[in-house]
Amino acid sequence: MSTKIRYRDEPMGEIRVVPDFLPSPAELAFRDEGVKVTLALSRKSVDFFKAEASRHHTQYQRMIRRLLDAYVERQPQDRPSGSPRAARGRAARKRTAA
Repeated sequence: MSTKIRYRDEPMGEIRVVPDFLPSPAELAFRDEGVKVTLALSRKSVDFFKAEASRHHTQYQRMIRRLLDAYVERQPQDRPSGSPRAARGRAARKRTAA
């Protein structure tokens, strides 16, 4: 580092405060609670994720988990509680009871 910084007493121009957008260290250390599940996937899907994980030096399970998390994040939040299949079953029971 042969170049020295030369400070000058000049006006800096308009100064503005930038909101803090970085997560706190506590948020960075936080891990989502994991739930163990047993899931049967096709050999083709597993082979694909294993190959891609190897190319990107990561774990294939992590890639699948991130894919599912990304899918969930993009879904509308105004869905009624319960699954669509359960809702259809409730509607069919109401029709037969009437």
